[in-house]
Amino acid sequence: MPDMDGSSKPPQISEMFQKFALAFKSKTFEFFADEDPAGAGAAADSYESDGFSLLDSAEEVITGQKVVVIKPDQPAFPKCSPPVGVKKTLSNQETQIRPINTHFSEALISSLFATISSFEASYLQFQTAHVPFVEESVSAADRVAVSHLRKLSDFKQLYREVRKNPNSSLDFPIGSSLEAQVEENQSKLRALETVSNRLQLEIDDKAAEVLILRHNLDKIRKTNLKLSKRLSDYENLSSEVFLSIRVFESILHDACRSMHIFTKILIDLMKKAKWDLDLAANSVHPNIDFVKKGHNRYAFLSYVCLGMFRGFDSEGFGLGGDEVMCNGGGSNLVKNVSLKQLIEHVSDGPSEILKNPNSEFSKFCEAKYQELIHPTMESSIFSNLDRNEIVLNSWRSLSSFSESFVNMASSIWMLHKLAFSFNPVVEIFQIERGVEFSMVYMEDVMRKSILPGKTRGKVGFTVVPGFKIGRTIIQSQVYLTSMKCTE
Repeated sequence: MPDMDGSSKPPQISEMFQKFALAFKSKTFEFFADEDPAGAGAAADSYESDGFSLLDSAEEVITGQKVVVIKPDQPAFPKCSPPVGVKKTLSNQETQIRPINTHFSEALISSLFATISSFEASYLQFQTAHVPFVEESVSAADRVAVSHLRKLSDFKQLYREVRKNPNSSLDFPIGSSLEAQVEENQSKLRALETVSNRLQLEIDDKAAEVLILRHNLDKIRKTNLKLSKRLSDYENLSSEVFLSIRVFESILHDACRSMHIFTKILIDLMKKAKWDLDLAANSVHPNIDFVKKGHNRYAFLSYVCLGMFRGFDSEGFGLGGDEVMCNGGGSNLVKNVSLKQLIEHVSDGPSEILKNPNSEFSKFCEAKYQELIHPTMESSIFSNLDRNEIVLNSWRSLSSFSESFVNMASSIWMLHKLAFSFNPVVEIFQIERGVEFSMVYMEDVMRKSILPGKTRGKVGFTVVPGFKIGRTIIQSQVYLTSMKCTE
């Protein structure tokens, strides 16, 4: 049976079992009653005195029966006084597990945490000494960190010695708990100071970068201010510098060159499509006696040039409704808007502008393409191409063709915006068929023809229209008939 004392109460089932055993024993006869009657009586009195007797029934005793007497187990440590030897042994055990002095334990733990905090602070200083690397600072911080580690090792050895011999005299200096706490707080302050110094150093570096960036920003602002003044002066002097006849002639020359390139590509496509070029040239300008075989290319060049310049005398290039005509008129508002559009077109480039299908230049390209290459012509000239060159949706599908068309359209667009930037606006003209050649307004497109005797050539058709800028005339290029070629 387990030992029952006042400090811990046994479970309820065990208690009931003990009561049952005692009650059962009180209802039996002592088997060895003759040998020790006094002992049996004393035992019975003891059970009744403990209050565990449950014998309340009046059952008769059956004689001549042998019964087994059930006795409870004797407690391991009776309530009577133990022997002297046992008491001395317990005293020795108490001496071996005696706890360490409380004051010493508190001081040791406080010193331990203070040393750990000091090591943390010294290790932060050791890290800080590496950036920037200072050899002396690194060595000093390393020595301090190692000293704290050694001190922690000494604390460990001290604790082991105290556990073995609590009464031994200790020479290791350990301050009070308050002193250790003060040392720990000071270490934490040093650690925070190290972190603060590092952050302050980073702040100083960032401040230096900010000063440099502000200095650069001031330079950029001053440069922008100078450029703004120059741009303002440039806009004021645009009529004298930018809006010059030489600039107009230069852009016109680029436009003519781009139209020659596009016409050459178009003729090559017609040849691949098995077109009759003479018949096609006659449909453009009928009944023209070409001076030389192969001059039908000038008819196709005239078709492209006149088509691209159609609507040049209106502000919106014939794409809008109510438009200003360039018959010498034009307001300052139209002039400024056209000049601004010209500058934007030059700055952005045609390829970038075409990314916006709603831009005026994109609409201009679409309209001029539909005017030059109508659907029937497009399906005819592109039907016999290789698969890699077939145009699926529009002129943008064929790189060489689209590139030449965009360059041509861009040159014409810039020339148109430049023409409306002049004051008065540049006028455009073309020569009718049958008019006698005049060197004032006309230029022979072949440039190598001579007059047979005293006969003057007559205009067969206009290839490139002419322009009038104030009193200056830019000649129209025409193809003359009734001429002999020196080639």
